[in-house]
Amino acid sequence: MARELPPTAGLPLNLNDLWPGRAPFAERAAAWLGVPHLQLECSGTAAMVVALRAMHRLRPQRDEVIVPAWTCPLVALAIHRAGLKLRLCDLAVNHFDMDIVQLATLANARTLAIVPTHLAGRVADVNASLDIAHRVGAYVLEDAAQALGAMQEGRSVGLLGDAAFFSLAVGKGLTLFEGGLLLTRDVVLRDAFAASHDATIKPDARMDWQRALELIGYTLAYRPSLLPLAYGRPLRKALAEGDPVAAVGDDFGPNIPLHTVSHWRQAVGARALKRLPAFLEATRTQALPRVTRLRRIPGVTVYDDVPGQRGVWPFLLLTLPTQAQRDKALQTLWTAGLGVSRLFIHALPDYGYLRDVVSDALLPNARDFAARSLTITNSPWLDDATFERICSVLERSVGSSR
Repeated sequence: MARELPPTAGLPLNLNDLWPGRAPFAERAAAWLGVPHLQLECSGTAAMVVALRAMHRLRPQRDEVIVPAWTCPLVALAIHRAGLKLRLCDLAVNHFDMDIVQLATLANARTLAIVPTHLAGRVADVNASLDIAHRVGAYVLEDAAQALGAMQEGRSVGLLGDAAFFSLAVGKGLTLFEGGLLLTRDVVLRDAFAASHDATIKPDARMDWQRALELIGYTLAYRPSLLPLAYGRPLRKALAEGDPVAAVGDDFGPNIPLHTVSHWRQAVGARALKRLPAFLEATRTQALPRVTRLRRIPGVTVYDDVPGQRGVWPFLLLTLPTQAQRDKALQTLWTAGLGVSRLFIHALPDYGYLRDVVSDALLPNARDFAARSLTITNSPWLDDATFERICSVLERSVGSSR
């Protein structure tokens, strides 16, 4: 029977998670993270829109938001939806963090927020953004969409900056089939976020039904035996048509859903949340020796924690020395059903559908990172023998002369 591994380690749902009921999901998630309060939104993108609108109301003279140039296209769409202007910061050399020298030149009296981004469950350098932001009077909004459960200095990510948002989308650990959590330790911002939610987010029965059906579908189909239909077939079709953006799901429309989350989906999330800590620990235990194995491949850079950090491991993010070597590896691995993929296809200016939102810029490091990076799933369904097959392909690819 055909098997397909997902590109990320999502927490599988059980059928009994779908039982009708109500539960205070945000409150339970806050207790797990050890934070006083979390505000639930319908997606990480919606949480970002709500947060930025609140920040802009508090500091209306500021209208620019600085983000890394290689990040999820939804970040650009959220800033546009909030009525603000996007400023791109190039990446540091061979890293997903922003170039601090360039960041310092971009920040000014019009900067509303700087958005350090915790990618692939790894913890970003928030302190550098804090120093620059507070020098010019801007907020730091941590993008922790891919880092729910990650820790820095013994506490949840999101507590160093002024605020943070997490995503509950498919593949990011726990999912409500979309969902987001907004965090701040600042009482003024917390009240502003609540007011922004009331002004921005409205009930939508059609979206409630759509998300409910999608969540049921996820519960049933998220397994290697059914993922060839739900994930593998659309992936291979998009790649055959020469559309890698569609293959990784980077092809977002301009409309960002902004609606409440049903009590039933919150209850599903609350039930699944009980299993999340053990799941994150199991995926961490699996990931660490695999990081060590990948580091034995000459020229491969794999991103890990540094002292004081304890990230989460939805997938492994790595770069190869050249784009040609990365492409050679993907030629074998991307359609093989092994959970190998790419994170974001382009730097933000290079998505055609963002041309009206994102201005072009000289971004050599972001474009280089996009060209040389790939991801390997950290799903528990990826066994050691299959992982070793992936490593063998990588070894042959980086050993090539091209």
